[in-house]
Amino acid sequence: MSNKMMTAQTSLLKYDSPVLISSNKDFNIDENPKPLPAGGRLEPIDSQKAEDILPKILPPIIFEKDGQLWNQKVSATPATRLDVERLVKQLDKKLLQRQARETGICPIRRELYKQTFDEIIRQVTINCAERGLLLLRVRDEINMTLEAYKTIYESSTGFGCRKALSAKKDEYETVAQIEQLTTEIGSLQTEANELTARIEAIKRKEGNEREVLKRKHAEEVQFLKRNNQQLKQQLEGIVQSKK
Repeated sequence: MSNKMMTAQTSLLKYDSPVLISSNKDFNIDENPKPLPAGGRLEPIDSQKAEDILPKILPPIIFEKDGQLWNQKVSATPATRLDVERLVKQLDKKLLQRQARETGICPIRRELYKQTFDEIIRQVTINCAERGLLLLRVRDEINMTLEAYKTIYESSTGFGCRKALSAKKDEYETVAQIEQLTTEIGSLQTEANELTARIEAIKRKEGNEREVLKRKHAEEVQFLKRNNQQLKQQLEGIVQSKK
């Protein structure tokens, strides 16, 4: 048989042996129970047996093998103290075999504890349907809360990824901008050095020209002084000769 046909051995939830269904037409409404109404309420409870309630809160597994349809229902056999002790040992064994994490998020551990909780619901429902339905409501509330946390986690993870990608993009753009500005700074620094060199050259040229002009001016002043002295001497000589 396939793994699905050995559900009673592979799952912590206790199932009956698979029952062969000759065709889909032979699979009546009792063997394919309707989902339990919202809120875990089953009316009326007193008029129903555990065999009627269990398939509605813990649906059977329907599968096909070799062209034949099989149905495997949850067991309606009451559990003994020994069964509970065996369930604890099986849970611990499967946690070790499947290497479930002891802490943190672990899908394997969550699945095994889900099977264990379903088995507890099955055991309680057989003895008291009301308690079983109450546990069912607790289980559904827990699952709904976990799904909400999962949605929040996936949403926050997606948001974090988008922010990380955006930050990485901004980082690349910033690096590129820094490189561009560094290149521009180098170019402007080179241009500034060239302008400084030109200014110094102009200053030196103008300084030399001023020195030349100063010397020329001084020479002209000396020349004019000498001419003035000569003219003064000639004028004095003329005045003396006329006396």
